[in-house]
Amino acid sequence: MRLALKIDVDTLRGTLKGVPRLMALLQKHGANASFLFSVGPDHTGRAIRRALRPGFMKKVQRTSVVAHYGIKTLLYGTLLPGPDIGRRGAKVMRATREAGFETAIHCWDHVKWQDGVATANAAWTEAEMRTADARYREIFGEASPGVGAAGWQMNAHAVRMTQRLGYRWASDCRGSHPFVPVWHAEVVHCPQLPTTLPTLDELIGTDDLTNDNVHQRLLRLTAAERKDHVFTLHAELEGLRLIDALDRLLAGWREQGYQLVSLGQLRDTLDMETLPRHEMRVGEIPGRSGTLMVQGGEFLSTRQTQAL
Repeated sequence: MRLALKIDVDTLRGTLKGVPRLMALLQKHGANASFLFSVGPDHTGRAIRRALRPGFMKKVQRTSVVAHYGIKTLLYGTLLPGPDIGRRGAKVMRATREAGFETAIHCWDHVKWQDGVATANAAWTEAEMRTADARYREIFGEASPGVGAAGWQMNAHAVRMTQRLGYRWASDCRGSHPFVPVWHAEVVHCPQLPTTLPTLDELIGTDDLTNDNVHQRLLRLTAAERKDHVFTLHAELEGLRLIDALDRLLAGWREQGYQLVSLGQLRDTLDMETLPRHEMRVGEIPGRSGTLMVQGGEFLSTRQTQAL
């Protein structure tokens, strides 16, 4: 059984402070992982100010947002210009790959993507993805092996671009197992490796779950459903204040017999000829406000074909 660790790096603070701490923890546990970097401007302050509005999220989540992102980050894109993460964080990014971890693209502008992609046209979407692709090549001297959309926010044009840009894998949605994505009967030949487990921030504050015991809920889930999984974590959360919770999780997954791998290693186990095809659709999941991309039903399954 494999458990792929997908690490989203949204901000400059997460790049400079969270990523080195995560690398050290992963090395302690002999774990691999994929670090997905935001490579353009950090405009996180705009999103945080919106998230802090009363009623937008749970009180415990609002408190965590401030603690994890830091006061200065609250000002990026508002009172302070958004720093260029790809320029200022390039050394850390390259050090991540040199340490043996897989690196890939998260996005160009995290806030702009999350706020705009749902209603964006093809030209806007392609420009955002090609700009991120070009910056990644500038930083690493080679193409990215894959991409994972910010906030699991996508549109039809973005799904198509994963194939056009030649990515080996994409991790843009929530779901139950790897699949070949289908959008309104159009097959896209870039496998999706969906996040299969809830994130720590979705769980904390529900059912009396705290930083100290949230790992137990996830370990119960992976003990009950013993299969390949993808777990998404954040450099700004698990790399900083939630690092002890992640430490306990990694130890627990090792004890359960999981191999802790990168998304690329999980992709290497897949046979594209037999991988099921599933629709991608917009949906909701417990613990996260708003909509996001989710794995839909199987496309032309045996049952469906027999009914034709």
